[in-house]
Amino acid sequence: MAEKTNPIWAWHKKVLEKNSILLTAGVLVVVSIGGLVEIAPLFYLDETIEEVEGVRPYSPLALMGRDIYIREGCYTCHSQMVRPLRDEVERYGHYSLAAESMYDRPFQWGSKRTGPDLARVGGKFSDEWHRDHMRDPRSVVPESIMPPYAHLERTPLEIEAVEGRMRALTRLGTPYDELDRLENAVSDIHTQLDPFAADYDGFIARYPGAPVRDFDGNPDEVTELDALIAYLQVLGTMVDFSTYEADADENLR
Repeated sequence: MAEKTNPIWAWHKKVLEKNSILLTAGVLVVVSIGGLVEIAPLFYLDETIEEVEGVRPYSPLALMGRDIYIREGCYTCHSQMVRPLRDEVERYGHYSLAAESMYDRPFQWGSKRTGPDLARVGGKFSDEWHRDHMRDPRSVVPESIMPPYAHLERTPLEIEAVEGRMRALTRLGTPYDELDRLENAVSDIHTQLDPFAADYDGFIARYPGAPVRDFDGNPDEVTELDALIAYLQVLGTMVDFSTYEADADENLR
């Protein structure tokens, strides 16, 4: 007995698959419908990232340090994304939240790691450790293949450039225009390096939880190493992850 052929599949094979123009049009229609189903709901949301308590814009010094981090290509070997997998969480800490990167442009997520993930490196090592690591990586990590960045502690930080960068980020939605952050952009760099500065309380009000101290070991000069360490020491420290531990354990089961 001859096998019966479904008329729809027969038409599909005879007409659609043998007509490249018709097949292309069909693919475009299907892809467009799928895209609309995924994208259209976003137009009805005021915010696609859930705000998390503690997340704030980077201080001016840390912001400059982040730019140096990107300029030196640190992101090519170090991601800043802990995935919700047991081995990642046990090694690096709580998995990354989208809100942690809400002020990152561009964000530093990724899965390419030649070195360890840095999403939770803030406070993990001392400033002295970071200074030695930048001067000679193998002095603290013998198996490291990272090149030295000793020039950072000899390079003065371009402090005057910070206000322009903050104004540019304000146009993209980072709230540097609040709490007099723009007006104090330059002075806040000096304040973060000196815990005895006159405007210490004002700085802490603008950037709660930001570490305040000399980072490069040279209080007489503001260097690029000051900025880079200030940035590294704040990574993963803004959110109180103890409030998310129960959810994390549940997701990993």
